Amino acid sequence: MKDAMDRGEPVVAIHQNRARKRKRRALTSCSVCTRHIWFDPIYVQEPEDVPAPRLSWVLCKECHGVLMTEFRHSPVRSPLRLRIAMGLIAAERSPHAYPTRMSEHISDHRWIIFIALGTFIAMLLHLVLIVMIAGIK
Repeated sequence: MKDAMDRGEPVVAIHQNRARKRKRRALTSCSVCTRHIWFDPIYVQEPEDVPAPRLSWVLCKECHGVLMTEFRHSPVRSPLRLRIAMGLIAAERSPHAYPTRMSEHISDHRWIIFIALGTFIAMLLHLVLIVMIAGIK
């Protein structure tokens, strides 16, 4: 492990699931960009000598490519190298990193629909309660 860190090689456990026998695929999403990964998700786990908790991520091919580019450019050679690189990538590629006007607009519409449905359901519950009270007498 120490020799790999001195040579500048990435010290990362990467596991790629290539099982094609399953009829139904488990739909996973990328830990960074939150897009659905249809084929070949890449599982990345921190090396064993990092401080607890030992984290793991599921990445799409694009985010994995950006991670490998970040590894090549990074001067950091500590066991926390992967965690630092993932933080930098998530700060750039996460959909919540830079809220756009459109995402705020969609979020506002979701809240409006939620409030409208909540009001409608509360109104129906009150109507049922009034009918039950009127039916008792």
